[in-house]
Amino acid sequence: MYHQPVLAKESIEALAIKSDGAYVDATFGGGGHSRLILKELGEKGRLYAFDQDDDSLQNLIDDGRFVFNHHNFRYLQRFLRLHGVKQVDGILADLGVSSHQLDEAERGFSFRFDADLDMRMNRDDDKTAADILNSYPAEELQRVLGEYGEVRNARSLAQKIVQEREHRPVKTIGDFLNLVEPLVRGQKNRYLAQVFQALRIEVNDEMGALQEFLEASLEVLRPGGTLVVIAYHSIEDRMVKNFLKTGNIHGEVVKDFFGNIERPFDLTIKGVLTPSEEEMAKNPRSRSAKLRAGKKL
Repeated sequence: MYHQPVLAKESIEALAIKSDGAYVDATFGGGGHSRLILKELGEKGRLYAFDQDDDSLQNLIDDGRFVFNHHNFRYLQRFLRLHGVKQVDGILADLGVSSHQLDEAERGFSFRFDADLDMRMNRDDDKTAADILNSYPAEELQRVLGEYGEVRNARSLAQKIVQEREHRPVKTIGDFLNLVEPLVRGQKNRYLAQVFQALRIEVNDEMGALQEFLEASLEVLRPGGTLVVIAYHSIEDRMVKNFLKTGNIHGEVVKDFFGNIERPFDLTIKGVLTPSEEEMAKNPRSRSAKLRAGKKL
């Protein structure tokens, strides 16, 4: 299976799909969410999907209502305009890495395999995880590991990477695991997952892309349109939470001339939705998912 859609029923319900509406699946992947959206659309409905990963091309849907954009979702507004679309009725984004990407050894996303340290979602991009490990100064490596992976000994690991690469460049997952092994703290798999997550986020500028996507979504949603986002990382979730409440990722309250707080969205879900015990048992990778949604005012 390429990817089992997470919180599928909940996300489709949150979109409140109109049969003749225009919708966006900003993270197409295996097409699981897209197929569910298309089931709710009538003949006049349209679905615009985005994904930068070449592997997603094998999952394209043969449907006249479906339009695929082989691009990062940060370019949402630009490519909708190319299709003559100024506003849409709903946008869905699932920010998780697909099961397919994690299970493809050559992509370098998982420490379960030995392969080149790649981790690029878009393989046309220049910077790989190996490039980061072999070129970033210790202070920058510490920032990446600490901020994006919440690695407890980020400073020690960063210094170790810089010391070791002077003797031998870090090129493969095996090279990196040998380097990391003496510094593992706590449960090994959890520690490695945090380290690899941090590198993946940096390689793909995931936080920068998310910010641009969120800002574009507010521009292209028509009043009453719904934004639904499923996040897995605490930083991502905080950005989404702040944006839905204030219209910016920092959560800075904006007031009008009269001192009234300007709210861009009506939160259609109070707090977050998380997977049921049943879903987590069937799909363990869903366990950290958090769904938030809001309707544009």
